[in-house]
Amino acid sequence: MDPSDVGLTLATLVQILGMMQWGVRQSAETEALLTSVERLMNYTTLDTETTKGRVAEKWPSSGEIEFKQLHFSYSGKAADDVLKNISLKINSGEKIGIVGRTGAGKSSLTTSLFRLRELRHGEIVIDGENTAELKLECLREGITLIPQEPTIFSDTIRSNLDPNSRRTDAEIWSVLETTQLKGAVEVLDGKLSYELPPGGSTFSIGQRQLMCMARALLSRTKILLIDEATANVDPKTDDIIQAIIRNEFKDCTTMTIAHRINTIIDCDRILVLKNGNVAEFDSPENLLNDDASYFSQIVSETNIAAELRQRAKNK
Repeated sequence: MDPSDVGLTLATLVQILGMMQWGVRQSAETEALLTSVERLMNYTTLDTETTKGRVAEKWPSSGEIEFKQLHFSYSGKAADDVLKNISLKINSGEKIGIVGRTGAGKSSLTTSLFRLRELRHGEIVIDGENTAELKLECLREGITLIPQEPTIFSDTIRSNLDPNSRRTDAEIWSVLETTQLKGAVEVLDGKLSYELPPGGSTFSIGQRQLMCMARALLSRTKILLIDEATANVDPKTDDIIQAIIRNEFKDCTTMTIAHRINTIIDCDRILVLKNGNVAEFDSPENLLNDDASYFSQIVSETNIAAELRQRAKNK
């Protein structure tokens, strides 16, 4: 071959290789971006939530919760039950810790309480009201949730903390001071009117979780559900959250799904779930005194087992 033809061929091959790499990368990025379009298309086919039900005035009044032979399934089939024959009663103002292995049904209990899916069988009765008979808006406004992943909306700080505009600025500032966020908000332009970017990236993960805690404080409901709220925060923020729960929610019925056993060892009772069933439901000291208990086995696997047993004993 002519040397000039060889040179042209090699130069073209190098260019084609780069174009192939660029094409593959653009194809992968396009497919990833279209995931959001696929989700939107799926959302359009979902069944709408019911608007039926009634509104219970001044509910819940005390926060007493009773599960009656509860069976819960995401598919609606008995064979796929993730919660099976759950029957227990939580007294008003009681602090309940919920533990269990992955897949035991802890988060499904939250789903059933908020009626994100309807129960397959059984009832959840709160202060004498069957939650299946209430309007979803009434039900969900009566229970405060602090999720594992902090939810921050692209709106003002005021709207994030008080979405229904029911609290005064003085009340909001008081709550921000309680959650140690007042200083971080005061330095922002507009303060409470500051527009948060998507995801609330102005704040750290710990501050976003404290923002969710401030929102819960302003809700002032009788039932607080904490879904592993301290799983992604540092120990200092964890201590702040635990102190707020002890001091500000002492009159609330509190259910805490545990990620760290030390966050629920001070609870009044521990609910241990295993394969969707209630394995144990008793005080932490009683469960730890029984070496054969499932909870005692879980605690024994931690590196602070001795400390947890001492805390339960001194409680």
